[in-house]
Amino acid sequence: MRLLLVEDDAELAAAVTAGLREQGFQVRHAANFSAGRSQADDGDFDLIILDVMLPGGSGFDLCRQLRATGLATPILMLTARDAVDDRVAGLDVGADDYLTKPFAFRELLARVRALARRRRDLEPEVVAIADLEVDLARRRVVRAGREIELTAKEFALLACFVEHRDQVIGRALITAHVWDDNHDPFTNVLEVLVRRLRRKIDDGFEPKLIHTFRGAGYRLGL
Repeated sequence: MRLLLVEDDAELAAAVTAGLREQGFQVRHAANFSAGRSQADDGDFDLIILDVMLPGGSGFDLCRQLRATGLATPILMLTARDAVDDRVAGLDVGADDYLTKPFAFRELLARVRALARRRRDLEPEVVAIADLEVDLARRRVVRAGREIELTAKEFALLACFVEHRDQVIGRALITAHVWDDNHDPFTNVLEVLVRRLRRKIDDGFEPKLIHTFRGAGYRLGL
């Protein structure tokens, strides 16, 4: 699951990012209004955590602008202000939930998971491709009735393929889903990970489902 955190407090952002990554989330961080808008426009995120007080603009305005583009991604707003009017303003501009600082990380995590469940209710939890079944909610993978154990990175890669099934997807999109901002996209780590996943998903099974398109990327499908 990919999250965008828009927060100018460097210490808080580092702590929240580290905590969410320990829970298996892929987290991108933006420290101001313009960076938050740019990353939200360019990225394919499952959830946005948005601070109200940002350099360069208000989180309320950013939320309003994102909703005006048709963005349906759940937005959780963070603020140091506890006034009812502020909470109402956040919900009125399109936020899905509101959390007041200071907060316990456990509460943030619970709200993130609740919003993720709400979004999954609108999407199929189990995706079937030929005899491959991928349960995105329970992180369970079965092929031809045989359960397949995947590492966290292997499952993140497979989830990316599943989300874009039957499409050729390139290195930039895949690395943005599977790794954080510190990943070097010019290493061969992606190729190694694809080989590992292919051995588990395709070796010994027919038809082959992971296809390589040289110079373009990969596709999951028949």
